[in-house]
Amino acid sequence: MTKHKAKSRQTALALGALGVVFGDIGTSPLYAMKACFSGHHAITLNPANVLGVLSLIIWSLLIVICLKYVTFVMAADNKGEGGIFALYELVSHAGQRRSASFMLFAAMIGGALLYGDGVITPAISVLSAIEGLDVATTAAHKYTTHIACTILLALFAFQSSGTEKIGRLFGPVMLVWFTVIGAFGLFSAVGNPEVLQAFRPYYAVNFFVENGIAGCMVLGAVVLCVTGGEALFADMGHFGRKPITLAWYCVALPSLLLNYLGQGAMLIRNPHAIINPFFSLFPKFLTLPMVGLATFAAIIASQAIISGAFSLTAQAVHLGFVPRIRILQTSEDNPGQVFVRSVNWIMAALCILLVIFFRESENLAGAYGIAITGTMVITTYLFWFYLRKIRNCPWVLAAVLTGFFAIFDLGFFIVNFTKIAGGGWFPILLAGLIAYGMFVWIWGRAKLRGLLQKRGLEVSNLEPEIEKYMLAKVPGEAVFLTASESVPHAFLQHLRNNRVVHEKLVFLRVTTASDPYLDPHSRIALKNIDKNIYWMTVNYGFMEKPNLSLVLVQSWNQLGLSSTDSSFYMGRMLLRLNKENKKHLLRRKLFILFSSMSEDPLDYLRIPADKVITIGTAITI
Repeated sequence: MTKHKAKSRQTALALGALGVVFGDIGTSPLYAMKACFSGHHAITLNPANVLGVLSLIIWSLLIVICLKYVTFVMAADNKGEGGIFALYELVSHAGQRRSASFMLFAAMIGGALLYGDGVITPAISVLSAIEGLDVATTAAHKYTTHIACTILLALFAFQSSGTEKIGRLFGPVMLVWFTVIGAFGLFSAVGNPEVLQAFRPYYAVNFFVENGIAGCMVLGAVVLCVTGGEALFADMGHFGRKPITLAWYCVALPSLLLNYLGQGAMLIRNPHAIINPFFSLFPKFLTLPMVGLATFAAIIASQAIISGAFSLTAQAVHLGFVPRIRILQTSEDNPGQVFVRSVNWIMAALCILLVIFFRESENLAGAYGIAITGTMVITTYLFWFYLRKIRNCPWVLAAVLTGFFAIFDLGFFIVNFTKIAGGGWFPILLAGLIAYGMFVWIWGRAKLRGLLQKRGLEVSNLEPEIEKYMLAKVPGEAVFLTASESVPHAFLQHLRNNRVVHEKLVFLRVTTASDPYLDPHSRIALKNIDKNIYWMTVNYGFMEKPNLSLVLVQSWNQLGLSSTDSSFYMGRMLLRLNKENKKHLLRRKLFILFSSMSEDPLDYLRIPADKVITIGTAITI
């Protein structure tokens, strides 16, 4: 690729990133400033407090987004993939056993909280935009929830088009959005240039001194200005670090700063504008067009976290955190762009239920803060291990850097806990259920492996077992799939029951590496166990979709197999509940339920169904 084409590609990706990655943080001006001066922890609206809140917002953007995420955390990518699970997989093998357990627990909670954020973000963003109609007319107020639910349904229905197409459509809209909110923010700020003093940290510190505990409580609203930070990291696999960084510094950050400064200037001039400071920036004749543009931007805002949830799910499946579910690749050029239909519609249903239950964006603000701040804290915790174990950073430097980030993260997180009664219970409940489901799946898989190992046979004992049971050899080739390093249970059952062995045997195991993508040339590892008996290991990255049909075509010549004579034997576990054992009864029931919901291995591994013979194995757990 020439330098000119590479530059054009980066620009196109940056524009797409505006439409997918920055929608969440880009629509925060709709509600962040308003939330600081209204609601349960509202403070007095006066020029000093306006400058204090502005200073908090500005420095939160500069430190949390620019310094923490764009500069440091996004550098901790796992071969181009971002997100809390990708970071966990990168550092999980570097810690000791005890710290590895803590990291696993933290990653599960963080991922679960991010799903909670993915449900709340579309609901609060769309509601905030539709509520802008109240500035022009109150007639539409009673239809707010109906309009919001319709828009959300259309948004989730559009997801199957893929991130690239969505980015091409949404990117130009978000470019217009950032340009407009930045321009009108600048016009307002010019009228009150004293708002530029908010860049001095003195005003943020003085705000806490003057307002005490009440000032600290405002952090629960200030955090709304950085809610898209985790989405930047989670969506990195869709676009790459460089295009996201380019879009942030060239477009998103300047526009956000100008708009917040403009809202501050407006509130100093006209305190009554607190009813809706964002829409007060615009002349009356532009109110309805801006409501329309804000609605589009709010729809797009939801895209950042929805795309992040798809990437998160793909990582969770390949890491063994959740059962196998169908994951669709939506781009041939960028394998990180995925769509998960089941997750899409579950999120859609929960979003619509939230809109119906909470009805107003202000009611959802409390629920919003806990989900994202909890994830931010856990990202900082995992980043500590990245600095120490992966980058070999001196512990003093690592402690200073992560401690500095933790001051902001924990400050936001602790303050948001005061909102539990006002909606914060929802993300905690949802994250708890999701994290418990992950725990059950990991626990059940470990228990199942233990049971299978007791009944299994080591490869070194294979020859005596064949001599003991075999009565005859049959022509052809058989491929037996295995999930462990032991002889497949399907083969043992076939041997002991049918007393025959094929002329050529292949024991095939599929493994998932800690890297997101692997070199196709090193995908297959072959080992000759005995004459005409082979052990084949097929390696995939945790963001790759297995395709055994293609792999076996590539290895037929090497193994001397025939595509027409080969048969696949697959073991199917028939899990039964041991009702007499009352210990961990709920866990065992849920694990059996999750196993029944798992995607069919034939579809997941892409094996031709007409070549597969399934051998069932009943296991009581």
